[in-house]
Amino acid sequence: MKPMASRAGRFRGTERILIIKPSALGDIVHSLPFLNALRKRFPRARIDWVVARGLHEFLLDHPMIDRLWIFDKERWKRLARWQRTIGEVAAFCRGLRAQHYDVAVDLSGLLRSGLIALASGAPVRLGFRESDEGSPYCYTHNIVGDMRIHAIDRYLKLAAFMGCDTSCIDYPFAPYAPNPPVCRSLPADYFVIAPSAGKEANRWPAARFGQLAANLPLPAVVVCGPGDIDLAREVLRHAGGNAISLAGRTRLKELMPVISGARFFVSNDTGPMHIAAALNVPVFAIFGPANPMRTGPYGPIHTVIQESLDCVPCYRQRPCDHWRCMRQLTVERVLAAIRSKTA
Repeated sequence: MKPMASRAGRFRGTERILIIKPSALGDIVHSLPFLNALRKRFPRARIDWVVARGLHEFLLDHPMIDRLWIFDKERWKRLARWQRTIGEVAAFCRGLRAQHYDVAVDLSGLLRSGLIALASGAPVRLGFRESDEGSPYCYTHNIVGDMRIHAIDRYLKLAAFMGCDTSCIDYPFAPYAPNPPVCRSLPADYFVIAPSAGKEANRWPAARFGQLAANLPLPAVVVCGPGDIDLAREVLRHAGGNAISLAGRTRLKELMPVISGARFFVSNDTGPMHIAAALNVPVFAIFGPANPMRTGPYGPIHTVIQESLDCVPCYRQRPCDHWRCMRQLTVERVLAAIRSKTA
């Protein structure tokens, strides 16, 4: 293996960089330390980012990003409009190529993200050797990322390959209003519950979140997207009047001040959990089949609560027949973990 200095030397004179990380919210939060390291190493370079529509709001007006390329994956997945999709994707790729990027960095490691890197025309294309779906064939340089470490540390391996200083973990968030209207009705002191998760198997039962709220002295503020309002209602149904819901009422940037004002944060493995961790709000993260070594809250002030079972982690999308990793995790155990750190 070549010394780091000689590898980094090939990036001298880099003027245009494309970051490819369309989704999900937690993964984008994990990518912010990479962006920070990159901007410090290349202060005058143009840095653009490919991001999925909807999640692009989280990065709007970011001072370290020159342009957002919005990847409309939900619309482009609709088979009924395939003819228009072909034209739109072709125009998207032509637009990328016209920017003459020096380097494209694929942080997602999927076939579509690898193809975006290839379509950019960048002569240097970086990605992880262990990426999925054949995407490494799209890269000019395959870097060993190591799936046994946290996603943040994994992304920073690509930054180190480019000669960046990765000794400091900082999360440069895009600007957001510190006190939007949604915050003005919140209690003076509260904690936040996020009962949703991208994968059904990662969701601790919503009723237990409600029972948790009913047994804590602070009021709970429940946050989730408009598609998970029923989960929030279930939490409130079991909270004994000790919870209020902001479900579906916050845009992505409005989540930031809601979370930053909380005493602590209780959730499954979900995007807002990573926002809380990045904001240094103590997180109590409930994990089932997922692996907290990869995607847990990053930092020593946070607590992961997980059953020690031979089958964990299994990374299932949906609950298995016994689903012991979540069913055996009691409200009393989570309460004890919170009380031990917040008393």
